[in-house]
Amino acid sequence: MTTTETHPRDGALARLARFCYRRRRLVLMIWIVGVAALAFVGFGYGAAPDNDFSGGNTSSAKAQTLIDKHFPEQQGDTLTLAIKADRSVDDPSVRQRIEKVIADLEASPITGPVTSPYQDKSLVTPDRHIARTIIPLTDKDVDTSKVKPLVDTVKEASGDGVTLALGGDEAAKAETPKQGPAEGVGVLTAAVILFIAFGSLVAMGLPIVTALLAILGGIASMKLVGYVVPSPDFTVIMAAMVGLGVGIDYALFIVTRYKDNLQDGDEPENATVKAITTAGHAVLFAGTTVVIALLGLIVMGQRLMTGVAVATSVIVLVTMIAAVTLLPAFLGFTGRRINSLRLPRRTVRREPVGAASQERRDLAVRWAGVVQRRPLVAAMLAGVALLVLAAPTLSMRLSLPDASVQPHDRSSYVSYRIVSEGFGPGFSAPLIFATKLDAEHADLRPVVEAVSRTKGIAYVTQPRVSKDGQAATFMAFPKTGYQDAATADLVHRLRGDVLPKAPSGEGIYIGGPNAATIDYADQVNSRLPLMIAVVIAVSMVLLTALVRSVTIALQAAVMNLLSIGAAYGVIVAVVQWGWFGSALGFPTAMPITTWVPMMIFPVLFGLSMDYEVFLISRVREEYERTGDTRTAVAAGLARTAKLITAAAAIMIAVFTTSLLGPDVAVKQGGLGMAVAVLIDATIVRMVLVPAVMELCGKANWWMPGRRASKPTPIPPARAREEAGV
Repeated sequence: MTTTETHPRDGALARLARFCYRRRRLVLMIWIVGVAALAFVGFGYGAAPDNDFSGGNTSSAKAQTLIDKHFPEQQGDTLTLAIKADRSVDDPSVRQRIEKVIADLEASPITGPVTSPYQDKSLVTPDRHIARTIIPLTDKDVDTSKVKPLVDTVKEASGDGVTLALGGDEAAKAETPKQGPAEGVGVLTAAVILFIAFGSLVAMGLPIVTALLAILGGIASMKLVGYVVPSPDFTVIMAAMVGLGVGIDYALFIVTRYKDNLQDGDEPENATVKAITTAGHAVLFAGTTVVIALLGLIVMGQRLMTGVAVATSVIVLVTMIAAVTLLPAFLGFTGRRINSLRLPRRTVRREPVGAASQERRDLAVRWAGVVQRRPLVAAMLAGVALLVLAAPTLSMRLSLPDASVQPHDRSSYVSYRIVSEGFGPGFSAPLIFATKLDAEHADLRPVVEAVSRTKGIAYVTQPRVSKDGQAATFMAFPKTGYQDAATADLVHRLRGDVLPKAPSGEGIYIGGPNAATIDYADQVNSRLPLMIAVVIAVSMVLLTALVRSVTIALQAAVMNLLSIGAAYGVIVAVVQWGWFGSALGFPTAMPITTWVPMMIFPVLFGLSMDYEVFLISRVREEYERTGDTRTAVAAGLARTAKLITAAAAIMIAVFTTSLLGPDVAVKQGGLGMAVAVLIDATIVRMVLVPAVMELCGKANWWMPGRRASKPTPIPPARAREEAGV
């Protein structure tokens, strides 16, 4: 089906639009009361986030199962107190300060007994300048707000040649600031873009109010859905960015069509109905594509990513519903006053009505003509540019952030740096070996010796037997750190070569946070191609149904892959290689966060299909009217260039605001999505689409099993004039 206009009374979508327009007060009240109720329940009683990415049938998951069952005393979280003294930790004044800090930490109601470095010589370096100790937390699910005072206590004790810092996951969470005003900056930027596009405060406000109300209800719904399908804490931020972007864009498409209908002489009610049955229909299709693409994350077979898929889909669904119900109600209140509250503008001379719009259309048509005259050259240049940008993707490494990639003023980073200097970078990346004890594993000394002789291992602890005598563990510390590629290679070598060859090595699992991160990355690398294939296949089927062309659906899939590949390449260059990383808020070069590539792919593929739908549906309308592909492409570009540019600018503004936040993983996702949208709205839509469609000609509209329709041809000059170009 296409978005060609029908009689405003036809179809369920038209009846819905007319109902919402006429019963606008009722619709608005339902939305306000409904969102308020959802917000009260969702934000007050919603499910807590789940950040446990372990599980499944991996070696690290099996090791963790053994530890949880047989070593319950090891399940609590811990903090690491790191100490560095310019003189010596044995200096009387230094020792007095260290012991006071340890006493203060031990006195906290959330900590257990602490072993002083003065009681265990292994906790102090041979030169007596660096020391460490472990602070056990008594509650497995400790409130991070209770950890913050401990971090502050340690920070305040530093000075006069002594540096103290508190590390550990809970310490890092406690000192990480909230997301802050990032989303607010995104909304403000979107408002500026909308005002430039519409020139009216009323027209500017409708998409923003619609999107914000939908996002509030969507996030509250997400928190309730979390009881059924849990998701990690980054989901809210990522979903809010996606929801804000698509929510404003979807409303923008409908308001633009509404304004066009008013200019064509329609009454406000019919203009609203026509806008919903054309642009609103495309919004529903585009939003459905985004939801289906997001649900492709389920293919990854990971519990939490399924939660991310469902939660983010919920917010997109709510924005879609708001676009076709709440927005028509708002349009009923504004009527012809959609262009009200224009800011006064100084003009040098009066322009004819529509002159600026016609000038922009003429510019788009001229640009399309330039591309269409040399389509092969344009397509090759654009393709090469995208492939060059995508090239760094081949070196992408995946991991999860740890203290080593946090801002350098954080206590967790300082603790990591001190411990790495004194005890080696691998101290923060221990490997935990776990096995059941039976006749075969009664003596673990041969295994311990084999592991200790392995290249890349710094040292190995002696085995510990559980209190029930049914399991044993020991730890090995690598010479390299958590984020080093050599550490992942070491884990693979231990599993694939060392343990199988060692006596009693079978049935011994390698776990711990380090190994779990490596297993998670391996899972993503192995299943990401399947998810990509599923998302592409389903999206192609949907687009084929909309535009009735296999060729265009195939073109869209290839172009979207190129733009997303280029975005991946930019992320690798900035984040992993460190190009301009510090300027964009990344403290240091680091691997790509494991969930980022699989999270942003379905989002970007769905959003790219949005732009494809709004462009190609217009092109299809013109082709069916004129029968000339070149004229149809030029007219489609002319009619959608401003709209797609504004929509893309809003998306880019929303996504780049993530760079203002503290979460390095969310920053990576926001950067990748902003780059992909920028590439999609420029190189792809303005160069590749017209060039490739020109090269394909009549083949653009090929559909198997059916003869191509033959529209009544219109002379090109007349067609261009009627299309307004």
